[in-house]
Amino acid sequence: MEKKLSKKALLKSFHNWYYGHLTCFSQEHMQTFGYLCAMLPLVEELYTDEDAKAEAMNTYTAFFNTEPQLGTVVVGMTAGLEEARANGMDDVDEETINGLRAGLMGPIAGIGDSLVVGTVIPILLGIAMGMSGGGSPLGAIFYIITWNLFAYFGMRFLYFKGYNLGAKAVEFLIGAQGEAIRDSVSVLGGIVIGAVSATWVSVKTSFSLLNEAGEVYLDLQSKLDEVFPGLLTAVFIVICWFLMSKKQMSPIKVMLLLVVIAFIGVVIGFFNPGLAY
Repeated sequence: MEKKLSKKALLKSFHNWYYGHLTCFSQEHMQTFGYLCAMLPLVEELYTDEDAKAEAMNTYTAFFNTEPQLGTVVVGMTAGLEEARANGMDDVDEETINGLRAGLMGPIAGIGDSLVVGTVIPILLGIAMGMSGGGSPLGAIFYIITWNLFAYFGMRFLYFKGYNLGAKAVEFLIGAQGEAIRDSVSVLGGIVIGAVSATWVSVKTSFSLLNEAGEVYLDLQSKLDEVFPGLLTAVFIVICWFLMSKKQMSPIKVMLLLVVIAFIGVVIGFFNPGLAY
């Protein structure tokens, strides 16, 4: 008799991944244990022999880490492959499943980081920040509700789509079409990040030169705005990108460096925080 996963087992598997993909997260294992939790309900339903269950679960002890939202499709695909293995399909074994998982981790992470982290989240945060003017809580409420709805139903769709497609999704995700998606999403993500940076980041100088009468005859910020509005903002953003991307400096160190630059700039009069005491 052919074994078929029930909707209940699949939903439990999905919820285990949705709520627990960072279970026992560490640099050594990353999302491995979250993957184990997601596969447990499926293995429990497909196999009756305890040794067979242990052997099946051992497949998912291999290292796994990707972008968790889009990576849900990998969990769904392996659910379908595990079902096929339980039904005795010859060409589906531990090596096949782990090969698929390892092969998809990188491409999925590339697409997911560009699409979710680099595009969707900044857009939602940009909208939320616009709604938070004057200390309004509407922005925070909007982001919390919208992000959770997007994440839950998006991940659920991907899980069941991966389960239904099985190995057929591999060619699409890592082939020429997948490469085109990654490239286009990366460009879109860059545009969104640039727009968010230009809208919400503002670096201005208060440097000016006075004549003998004490009147300002050179306001550096005004001159910069005439030539290149937002020049200092663009320079600081490029410097931050260069330090993190090219010099592999951590975000914490970059933020500390910006604090030092700001402090020195205020001391020498290049920046004016506008504080009154």
